[in-house]
Amino acid sequence: MKKLMYYVLVLFIVPAVLFSSCKETEENVDFSTLKTYLTENNMDVDAMLDGWITAASAAVDTNDYSIPGYYVIDLRAEADFNSGHIKNAVNSTLGNILTTAEGAGSLPILVVCYTGQTAAHGVIALRLSGYPDAKVLKWGMAGWNADFSGPWASNSGDEHGTVGIDNANWTFPASVTTSTEFDYPDFEVTADDGAGILKARVEEMLSNGFKGVSSTDVLNTPADYFINNFWDLTDVEHYGHIAGAYRVKPLTLSGDEIKHLDPNATIATYCWTGQTSSMVTAYLNILGYNAVSIKFGANSMIYPTLETHKYVVPTTQYGVVTE
Repeated sequence: MKKLMYYVLVLFIVPAVLFSSCKETEENVDFSTLKTYLTENNMDVDAMLDGWITAASAAVDTNDYSIPGYYVIDLRAEADFNSGHIKNAVNSTLGNILTTAEGAGSLPILVVCYTGQTAAHGVIALRLSGYPDAKVLKWGMAGWNADFSGPWASNSGDEHGTVGIDNANWTFPASVTTSTEFDYPDFEVTADDGAGILKARVEEMLSNGFKGVSSTDVLNTPADYFINNFWDLTDVEHYGHIAGAYRVKPLTLSGDEIKHLDPNATIATYCWTGQTSSMVTAYLNILGYNAVSIKFGANSMIYPTLETHKYVVPTTQYGVVTE
């Protein structure tokens, strides 16, 4: 009788285990296919962050305040675009950026927004969609002309960039929190090859818009997020960081550091300015993570203590055209 019961249990348990294993494999197959495609085609995270930004001073033609050699896409609202934009720029939205990019011809694309943060989402989409030379205009229009500095001025500086100063959730640890390894995120698309999966995931990222969160919200409730400080370790040790934050950097698919991010948490990445973290955030959402970028980065939290990477209202005024 005992042997019979044993065999009955085996008959139930073994299929259940096999079914569970197969189910897990099936759920991750789209991610694995995408991961292989990205790494084999030089689209890993580190490749996306190679030469992705340029300053206005490095691109402008001071004779007519155009940006020669680039197809400039401006993602600001139409009314703001019409009130003043870079000569020859084309107005678009984040959701329509790939369609607008078709007009670039052989020119590399430079993406402009208010602060450089939404543009970073757009540049990730472009770089993963056949435009590997796409770049962000550093600081956005706020780096072009002081008249457009409002968004940065109201979220950084000695007056507005202090939410981390004397905050109980800004800490000075001897070391950052150590992350364990997690499973890959799950998602499903109808495509069955790497290129098709990537296309579908990029389109979904763009349709969801810019994914950002204020530094105040994160500092108030850091336990609500899986926080990744995208700095070098020496900078963390020098400036401190948000309580409980991790430091997953480098962060690549090929090195599998990506497995140190929790796919079941809201991943809040921050950097100095919110521009690099926006690039990383867009990429993570394409991979299936629920990711947000901490807007304006350390500039919004500890601006007075920063020795580098600080937004400064431009003293050189590059002109704009209106229509």
